[in-house]
Amino acid sequence: MDPLSTTFAALADPTRRAILARLAGGHAHVGELAQPFDISGPAISRHLRVLENAGLISREVDAQWRVCRLQTPALKMVHDWLQRYSEHWEQSLDRLTELVEAETPPAARVRARRNTRRRNRE
Repeated sequence: MDPLSTTFAALADPTRRAILARLAGGHAHVGELAQPFDISGPAISRHLRVLENAGLISREVDAQWRVCRLQTPALKMVHDWLQRYSEHWEQSLDRLTELVEAETPPAARVRARRNTRRRNRE
């Protein structure tokens, strides 16, 4: 499997995403990561192995503790891949806006902009 597919497969599980969210706040011991989940130790170890194989975390031994740290290169790869599509959708929405504004009478455009600004402030 290619690295991007491996990363997406790892991110597909909500428990693994929750572990990554916890690690975004800083490194943690395996016991700390397992605490909020009602699953066995071996199940947590499997989740951590999947995340490590995807390059999303690193694990190291510190005395008697196994410490996990978030690794950003794999997340950057996902971000970069998604960014291409984000740019596509922004361009598509810009074209749609231009089309709608060309078809909308000027007074209606002013009201629509006012309503949008009002919603954005709320």
